[in-house]
Amino acid sequence: MNFPRRILSHWRKFALASAFLLAFLFVLDRLFPPPVPGRDSPKALLVVARDGTPLRAFPDRAHIWRHAVTPDEVSPRYLEALVRYEDRAFYWHPGVNPFALMRAAWQWARQGKIVSGGSTLTMQVARILEPPAQPGARSMRSKVKQILRALQLEWRYSKTEILTLYINYAPMGGVLEGVEAASRAYLGKPSLRLSHAEAAMLAVLPQAPSLYRPDRHPERARQARDKVLERMTGTWSAEDIADARSEPPYSQTLKEPSLAPLLAERLKKQAAGRIRIDTTIDAHAQQTVELLLADRAGGLPPRVSMAALVVDNATLEVRAYAGSADFGDGQRFAHVDMVRASRSPGSTLKPFLYGLALDEGLIHSESLLADVPQSFSGYQPGNFQQSFHGPVSVSEALTKSLNVPAVEALERLQPTRFVALLRRGGLKLDFPRGAEPNLSVILGGAGVSLEQLVSAYTALARQGLAGELRFTPEAPRSERRMLSAGAAYIIRDILESGGPMGRALESGAGQRRGIAWKTGTSFGFRDAWSIGVSDHYTVGVWVGRPDGTPNPGFFGANVAAPLLVDIFDALEASQGNRQRPPPPEVKQERICWPLGLRQNGTAPEHCHQSRLAWTLNDTAPPTFPDRLRSGEARYLLQIDPISGRRARSDCFQGKLETREIARWPAVLEPWIAPDVRPRALPPAWLPACAEHASGEGALKIVGISNGETLHRSAAGNAPLIRLSVRGKTDGEVIWLVNGKNMGRQPARASFAYRLEQDGGYDITAMDEQGHYDRVSFSLR
Repeated sequence: MNFPRRILSHWRKFALASAFLLAFLFVLDRLFPPPVPGRDSPKALLVVARDGTPLRAFPDRAHIWRHAVTPDEVSPRYLEALVRYEDRAFYWHPGVNPFALMRAAWQWARQGKIVSGGSTLTMQVARILEPPAQPGARSMRSKVKQILRALQLEWRYSKTEILTLYINYAPMGGVLEGVEAASRAYLGKPSLRLSHAEAAMLAVLPQAPSLYRPDRHPERARQARDKVLERMTGTWSAEDIADARSEPPYSQTLKEPSLAPLLAERLKKQAAGRIRIDTTIDAHAQQTVELLLADRAGGLPPRVSMAALVVDNATLEVRAYAGSADFGDGQRFAHVDMVRASRSPGSTLKPFLYGLALDEGLIHSESLLADVPQSFSGYQPGNFQQSFHGPVSVSEALTKSLNVPAVEALERLQPTRFVALLRRGGLKLDFPRGAEPNLSVILGGAGVSLEQLVSAYTALARQGLAGELRFTPEAPRSERRMLSAGAAYIIRDILESGGPMGRALESGAGQRRGIAWKTGTSFGFRDAWSIGVSDHYTVGVWVGRPDGTPNPGFFGANVAAPLLVDIFDALEASQGNRQRPPPPEVKQERICWPLGLRQNGTAPEHCHQSRLAWTLNDTAPPTFPDRLRSGEARYLLQIDPISGRRARSDCFQGKLETREIARWPAVLEPWIAPDVRPRALPPAWLPACAEHASGEGALKIVGISNGETLHRSAAGNAPLIRLSVRGKTDGEVIWLVNGKNMGRQPARASFAYRLEQDGGYDITAMDEQGHYDRVSFSLR
């Protein structure tokens, strides 16, 4: 009877002692946790492309380079070599291999020193996480500590978690830790693609990182690798082992990855403790763009930088991000990210002006605009080349990037509304504190970044929807309507091919291969822009000096546009562009100048020019009202049917006919083509009614006769002519030679001009009330 009680008593004592021991071990575990890197520990940060290619690596506080991976992201060959060579019993022992320890103890007892450590992978992880005070030293105390830590790690973590710690923290030579960092640095490839020889070499490298570094000691690395290969018999085929032995050790020169460095720095600020940031960057596209920029930078003046951005239209993901011309060139402000800098956009907002005017029902693609010298409440814009084209359509004004027509359209839309509509679409312009939008905004009188512009231009390929650019796969998709689908289609078609009239005349914007693009140059040549849209990508390019100083002679068309085309050529060499049918609200119709209305609703005598236009929402808006004279666009005249001249009943007793004439805007009358003038301008007055002509043709150029032919002197010198005007004007007169603005001067002052070249000349004098005179002559 007492025997069972004694057994039960012993079991109770044993259970109590076990419980006490477990509690004691639990308390020790909590008081002395293993030094596994936690959330707040210093971490290396790796920024990678969408395929995992490292873009840039930021070391931890100890300047260690580490690329975090999981066992699933590492080649099985490496894991097989690692476990086979270092710890065959890894998956069944509790952190310590008793047989290996017994062997090590026997060797120590016989030789009086530690010959082999008997360490398991778990014990190696313990040593990596908590290295001895004297690196490289071996002692019984440190070994016992490793054993205890190994047991603790096995208690806390799974085998996969312990293996993950090893493959990320194992020393790989120099400042490299982990198999992925070593594979990228030494071999230039991800650890998932290691060959048998490479896997064996990296598996043994942590045993003596300084001695086995393949970049410094290739022969030692080969010998160590071959030891691993010897142990792989039975795991790998004899053929694979033989091939691995014959493979010479290889290592590239160590260098840190540096693709999209400014984007990496930008995302680093948002890392929030992460050790890896996956981006949407395409490594090949990024490298291509950076090489193109670096190649162009060599031909640029000092302190000039460049920036480029490539966006996938379907996803709004950024595929290439170059914030400076060359990240290694400090003289070009390498660390200033010009993708984000606010700069003057030049003419790059014009597509949105005309697109929004389409949506507001103000224009169609062939609406008549005036590219002539004009004053808008004192604001007197000029064109980039200081020449004028007279009557132009919206399509021509946009493809030629004419300034005066854009200001005319903005005056109708109103600057404040234009800026508000852009903001609604996601494009917020920067203005000086207290400044209000004015007409100069369409010519660059505001601030915008390359990132914002590219985001807005995506609307042309996305049925009018612009979107916030996405730099990481998890970034939410945020879209806003910039234009209607119809307006976006029309504007893209104009930029791509010049619109219906451009295709009909084969004289569009010079665009090619389905790329719709727009250039821009800010005042003083400070910024050169080019933004392009294809089916697949939206690409933006900026060139200039980050410090804002001028860069004379560098403008969008000659600097930024060629680079833009090169980027598209590199990205879309094998990609075609599909045919895009217009949306149902977009129609192709014939309209008439000067009224701007549909041809089928316009009397033939009022249709001075027929134009093929895109119309939106079944609307063909009329030409803008005349800025210089009031009244309807059509007016009635009384004509003497016999002479065809104007008359009135108070000065002519014969029979009169009433005729309705379509009137051109007053500022365009000097520019009307000779074959159109007989129909576009009212006929001259009968001599008996000459008093009614007062005020008409108030200017008269004197100093040369219309149709006159001048001759050079015997010496061949270029003659100098001096002209003046007579008439009822006291203000300023604008002088134009062959359509080029030569400036303004008081009406009473003479105009001097030297005739440098033989040929025909057209000289026009025009005041701000629309009065004008023109003389045509030639020099031989």
